[in-house]
Amino acid sequence: MPTKTTQAGKLDSPYPNPTLKLEEAGNTPLAPDSNQFKKLLKAVPAYFARGAAALHHRNYRLFFFGQLVSLIGTWMQNLAQGWLVLKITNDPLALGLVTALQFLPVMFLTLFGGIIADRLPKRRTLLFTQTSAMSLAFILATLVSFNIVQLWEIYVLATMLGLVNAVDMPVRQSFVSEMVGKEELMNAVALNSSIFNAARVVGPAVAGLLIGWIGIAPAFWLNGFSFVAVLTGLFLMRDAELFGGIGKKPTGKIFVHLKEGLGYTLHTPAVNIIMILVGIVGLLGVNFNVWIPVLANNYLKVGAEGYGILMSGIGVGALGRALTLAMAGKKPKHMTLVKGACFFSLFGFGVAISPFFWVSVALMVGLGASMSNVMASANTLVQMITPDNLRGRVMSVYMLVFAGTTPIGGLLAGWLASVGGTPFSMGICMVLSFMSVPIAWILMNRNRESLESL
Repeated sequence: MPTKTTQAGKLDSPYPNPTLKLEEAGNTPLAPDSNQFKKLLKAVPAYFARGAAALHHRNYRLFFFGQLVSLIGTWMQNLAQGWLVLKITNDPLALGLVTALQFLPVMFLTLFGGIIADRLPKRRTLLFTQTSAMSLAFILATLVSFNIVQLWEIYVLATMLGLVNAVDMPVRQSFVSEMVGKEELMNAVALNSSIFNAARVVGPAVAGLLIGWIGIAPAFWLNGFSFVAVLTGLFLMRDAELFGGIGKKPTGKIFVHLKEGLGYTLHTPAVNIIMILVGIVGLLGVNFNVWIPVLANNYLKVGAEGYGILMSGIGVGALGRALTLAMAGKKPKHMTLVKGACFFSLFGFGVAISPFFWVSVALMVGLGASMSNVMASANTLVQMITPDNLRGRVMSVYMLVFAGTTPIGGLLAGWLASVGGTPFSMGICMVLSFMSVPIAWILMNRNRESLESL
């Protein structure tokens, strides 16, 4: 069912007054409880009000709070799955393999997921993908609860989750602009990054404590039930309040549309430079599921609770940086990505060589902040640059170069760890990641004019 295009809900930004005047903001479609929401924000200083601008859209507000709950569960399962595999095998290569299997479908199928994002109603597609992910979580929870789980079953379920994510990720990314419109897209992306990283703080910490005190199974059960929140939000959304995309929906041959999305990405320097940098960081630097469980268990000797704190450290840093980006209300620059990649690699190398737990936690905070600098800025820039009728396909390319490189990176990290140890694996990958910085800087200088015109 086609969505109705509306111009409602747009707010001028930045706000000139010391407090946010919602009465002057236009006919914003708000939820039935919007009067309370309105009173709450009336006295909020403009700096903080800018950070919540996208929440004036009822559909996005439902999505925001549903995702927050669901992502906490996702991060709980993420930590619990890594710990479960480590306890079954004590093999970093097995950790690399389960990561690879979970992201291989993203690598091969996410471009087709982008076509689905541009062709089908995104809200209904997300209802299907989120229900599928919930079912997989409950299956794994049942297997672990009855103590009958085997390694091959974890591999199969990880692969099936990857199939779901190959569709879910590009659809979810491109759905944001339909909920808030282009004017507040940057704020919405930054808020998404904030809840992603808030969940990254809470989820691993809670999972680590649960595993240490009770066992692994509760983490999987809580993840399954957490999907109820996002599914409820999607059910309650109003199609009439979505911002319709500008441009013709793709029809006809699938491979023609694949070519269109890839062609735009390859021939637009402002986009392909971002893809190169994000691809290198995704391939080499974001292999935490392989490195951190082993560092916590075998090197720092801090157990599941310490593992949870280390993973939460990334979330603390990333959340702090995402919130500052949301409240700043400024369009990110390409050079922001280069600086973020530089500090990301340096902090990661520090984690690799640190023999002290709390020093490692502090470095993980810095690692998370710099990673958020790269990913939130990259996501925003790509969505703002790309035309509406190509956004789903281009975002699928973005997810391919970031998440789709994870299978290769996970196997590489696991193999290096099995050969030279986990600190060696993480250290060498961070050094190689750092080498992307001068490459990106050279490419940006060569295309300075086109970048400055954005």
